[in-house]
Amino acid sequence: MEKFFKVKEHGSTVKTEVLAGLTTFMAMAYILMVNAGMFAELGTVSYNAIYIATAISAVIGTVLIGLLANLPLAQASGMGLNAFFVYTVCFGFGLSYANALVLILLDGIVFIILTVTGLRKKIFEAIPNNVRVAIPAGIGLFIAFIGLQNAGIVVNDPATCVNLVSMNLFSGAATWASLMPIFVTIGTLIVIAVMSAKGVKGSVLWGIIVGAVAYYVLGFTVPGFYDGFAASLSFNPFAAFADFGSQAFGKVFTEGFDFSAYLAAGHTTTELTILIITSALAFCLVDMFDTIGTLYGACARGNILTEDGEVPNMDKAMLADAIATTTGAICGTSTVTTFVESSAGVAEGGRTGLSAIVTGALFFIAMFLSPIAALIPGCATAAALIYVGVLMMNCVKNIEWTDASQAVPAFMTMAIMPLTYNISYGIAFGVISSLLIAAFAGKKKEIKGGTIVIALLFAVMFFVTH
Repeated sequence: MEKFFKVKEHGSTVKTEVLAGLTTFMAMAYILMVNAGMFAELGTVSYNAIYIATAISAVIGTVLIGLLANLPLAQASGMGLNAFFVYTVCFGFGLSYANALVLILLDGIVFIILTVTGLRKKIFEAIPNNVRVAIPAGIGLFIAFIGLQNAGIVVNDPATCVNLVSMNLFSGAATWASLMPIFVTIGTLIVIAVMSAKGVKGSVLWGIIVGAVAYYVLGFTVPGFYDGFAASLSFNPFAAFADFGSQAFGKVFTEGFDFSAYLAAGHTTTELTILIITSALAFCLVDMFDTIGTLYGACARGNILTEDGEVPNMDKAMLADAIATTTGAICGTSTVTTFVESSAGVAEGGRTGLSAIVTGALFFIAMFLSPIAALIPGCATAAALIYVGVLMMNCVKNIEWTDASQAVPAFMTMAIMPLTYNISYGIAFGVISSLLIAAFAGKKKEIKGGTIVIALLFAVMFFVTH
């Protein structure tokens, strides 16, 4: 381990690396339950199947970044991108679960090509900086909105589209049975926030566990809560692997390329082609920005950057991310990306890939704990979604709000994502508005050819698919 990872050379010890790896796992293990719960809403794939798919892709991605790039970072299905997969591509555009996996596969393959050829940097530079900065915040608002909806706090309203759920017990509009899960979500969010403020490692995971315990304790106060509960329990860890094999693994190849159902719904081949191109582009762009931002942020926090201020083995880290995304598509889950929670392990002293290997090993062990994870209620994971949304808002401080040419595209990027339930629409509005403002504000020299191409692709998407 010393020779391969050069632990001492990086100013660390094996013990420190192990503790850092454990810390990173605790900080991001919630993705196993949150991702599985989100995909289960599709109805065509089970919680157990996605739990295993998420764990396997996390193991592969995390081990790869440790072995190839020797960095103390971890990977798993990215928050925001999973929401884009489920709520936009499947529920919004009407593609099936298997069809959407094709987009993830294309994302991974394109990402590999861009990384190997060096084109990744040119595409990254083609997106206006104000849009790049705003993307994480927009995704944060989007997934927080989803969390509020999943918790039942925000509900549909015919007049205003959304509204706050009624909590009036006296009028009969609400009951204790309907309000109890909402209170658990709010309480879980407060617990996570308090533990985070006190510097508790893995606060999100601990908060979810506390919320789950509170949910089942309060269940005794709800008549009929436990009716049939015992009969639904299963503690066979291999049952999840069976679901994974039959419902998720390889579906991208066996069913993914059959778009007949989408075409039968009245869509044309041209619409399908534009949809595939723009959606795959959106997945790729968000994955790229998310990974690059996390790599720089985590490495800067641990003073791991090179003398030139670059991430060491950057291309290898990006390649590991791209391979993991491709593997994730084969396993049946959404885009795999480097997790910002890796910063928790770096703060704990992690400096080498050994830390990542430890995290990967823990994800492997977690695969056999799916029966326990399946007991986590949606109201507890909804709190995690809301809190992760909070964490992703930090970037707005880097936006120049007093400059309209910078503020408007950034705001459009952030606002359109949650309001249209679509990440790609937010990026599209940000890129197009930035391009138009620059063109008419006398800043044509700042416009790049790549920006025009990307803007045209998104414009075609609007006119053809809507």
